[in-house]
Amino acid sequence: LPTHLPWRRVASLRSDALICVHRANAAPMEFHGDQLLQAWHSVSHQIQRGRDNPEAADAEAALQTQFARAPLRSDLRFDVSIDICADLRAPMINTGARPKVAILRDQGVNGQLEMAAAFTRAGFDAVDVHMSDLFAGRYTLDQFAGLAACGGFSFGDVLGAGTGWAKSILFNDAMRAQFGAFFAQPDHFALGVCNGCQMLSQLKDLIPGAANWPSLRRNTSQQYEARLVLAQIQPSDSIFLTDMAGTVAPIVVSHGEGRAVFSDGLAPASACIRMVDGAHQPTEVFPWNANGSPGGASGFSAANGRVLMMMPHPERVFRSAQLSYTDGGANGDSAWLRMFRNARIWVGPK
Repeated sequence: LPTHLPWRRVASLRSDALICVHRANAAPMEFHGDQLLQAWHSVSHQIQRGRDNPEAADAEAALQTQFARAPLRSDLRFDVSIDICADLRAPMINTGARPKVAILRDQGVNGQLEMAAAFTRAGFDAVDVHMSDLFAGRYTLDQFAGLAACGGFSFGDVLGAGTGWAKSILFNDAMRAQFGAFFAQPDHFALGVCNGCQMLSQLKDLIPGAANWPSLRRNTSQQYEARLVLAQIQPSDSIFLTDMAGTVAPIVVSHGEGRAVFSDGLAPASACIRMVDGAHQPTEVFPWNANGSPGGASGFSAANGRVLMMMPHPERVFRSAQLSYTDGGANGDSAWLRMFRNARIWVGPK
């Protein structure tokens, strides 16, 4: 404490959750931490109820009250089934080969640098490919081992998320044929994240085994949601998720239209990524489930595991420094980098 300035102690710590205020000539005032937290959030809650889906607003308010009574860390806990520091690419690294992956974007997409960084870290040669490059013939998809359709706001999402991007392919005979041929090749892979997920969902007629993929609609909260959620990897044939089944880890979501809608009204058991609650159970409760997808379904695999579409952003959390709740690893990698390394291992030493 400074000795050159006048000071006096005005408070001391307590061992309980009470906050006591003593005033001269007045009875002490006592508040529980829960009371103050609820008072602090009450105005925001009422604004949220009037602006958004009131049921979602109430669910989030209930969760805030729960967090006040239990440490947040106990809810955002990891359950990692893999050694996140393990790098299994040694046979590929020894060859010096860096397969090319097209980091695909269109007007309004903004996640290409993060996606390129993740694939580069995993051992790929990431190439920036704009749709205009494909239309002009500067690149063709057969030059690449894989493609990654990035997140963002293609054409402002004003006509439906990812629709403009998808229609530029579907309504152009040459592009439709090029993408169809790429998806059909057994040695090619594709990843679509967020806006890229929305785009791939509308190309399902071109993707083998994607007939049951859902369409993606507006979040049940009626708002754009940018949050950290918990995702659990399900057993699947996805080349990206090899040996990751059972892993639970925080991941970023950032979308306004991510609610999966299925033709039969039910989420198929084949969903390979699900949003889960603090007990690591698939959930439809907001905000654990940021968009209202049935069963928390947020990732889907097709083409014998070669094509994956997912709403969360693994490329935004592939470094442990990008996550609040992690002790990190010796090399700074998070569990989500394993997705990209799995793709590199699948491509093989070429």
